[in-house]
Amino acid sequence: MVNVRTRPETGKLYFDFRYLDTRCREYTTLDDTKVNRRRMEQVAEKISAEITLGSFQYRQYFPNSKRAEAFESAELAARLGTNGDVPLFKDFVEIWLAENDIRWRHATRSSTRVALTRHILPVFGDKPMNIVRKPDVLAFRAEMAKLPGRNGNKTLAPKTINNVMGILHMIMAEAGERFGFQNPVQNIKRLKQPKNDINPFTLEEVQKIINTVRPDFRSYFIVRFFTGLRTAEIHGLKWKHVNFETGHIHVRETYARGRTEYTKTDGSQREVVMSSVVVEALKQQQQVTGDKEYVFVTRADTPLDTKNVTDRVWYPLLRHMGLEKRRPYECRHTCATMWLASGESPEWIARQLGHTTTEMLFRVYSRFVPNLTRQDGSAVETLITNRFNLNKETSNDD
Repeated sequence: MVNVRTRPETGKLYFDFRYLDTRCREYTTLDDTKVNRRRMEQVAEKISAEITLGSFQYRQYFPNSKRAEAFESAELAARLGTNGDVPLFKDFVEIWLAENDIRWRHATRSSTRVALTRHILPVFGDKPMNIVRKPDVLAFRAEMAKLPGRNGNKTLAPKTINNVMGILHMIMAEAGERFGFQNPVQNIKRLKQPKNDINPFTLEEVQKIINTVRPDFRSYFIVRFFTGLRTAEIHGLKWKHVNFETGHIHVRETYARGRTEYTKTDGSQREVVMSSVVVEALKQQQQVTGDKEYVFVTRADTPLDTKNVTDRVWYPLLRHMGLEKRRPYECRHTCATMWLASGESPEWIARQLGHTTTEMLFRVYSRFVPNLTRQDGSAVETLITNRFNLNKETSNDD
């Protein structure tokens, strides 16, 4: 039952009721008059009836209440049917998003919602979850493959299609487990993705870039080229995470799309050793932004924006120098190949880059390092010759 009561200290009316085993009080700015009380009692009767019928939606009556969001998942679950009915795809997605929101980074939440809105919901949104079959999913993927891609590409990239299919797979797997049907995406293989060929700079090109770039970005690119930090990591770098005493950069946060967040993975939390070149560059940068929170900032003292740096500094610089157009991420690849070529331990390099194993290191970079990709047998020839002296004549006493 929903009661209309008066706050003694203000004389204002409020609703007092229990909903989903929770005591709820929703206050108004209405004075306790006969007219106002009657109006609120009429609303209270409607709320009571809807609660009894199971159709009550908290936000519909109290859109600005802090409780509205807390109740939404439970209300949606109730609407989906406690009698075992399988929900519509679009209704279950809302529950799935609410349940996973707490563990996702902002970028993941954003890209997931884009994939759902742009691709998945228009096709499957109004269908009950359990009627979606494997042929439906395959037809969906085939239609996606015909859509125009970005940056002038005729069709969507296999990577994009695989990402959308991955989201669909997670949703259907969770729904299948809850409502007792087979996940139709389960045995569909991913499309083959063309290998992204990296294109690191030579040491000569790195030197020219550092000498040519505008002075206020010189330290920035020195740090990028000689630490291997990801774009979001260097943009999120704060002075409190630069330790000149130990010679380390403590990678703890990232900055992208206007947000400071936790690093890409737990493995990305690391200590990057600063070479003397990086130390000198950061000390010079400290004279400029040492009183700021972030190491590299805009003129408005905000962290650097990736698109702004790429479009207004990086690509114009490459054009001016007559260099091939390459992503800023090639700075990281350049650093990795330099470390490998200089003979640093692969395990150490993997830790510096934020990789938990050396697998990616060898898969991505090995062809750039002759002593790691030698296939002429010279290394084993030297080992055998030095250890066993097989090139020397041996005598037999028999």
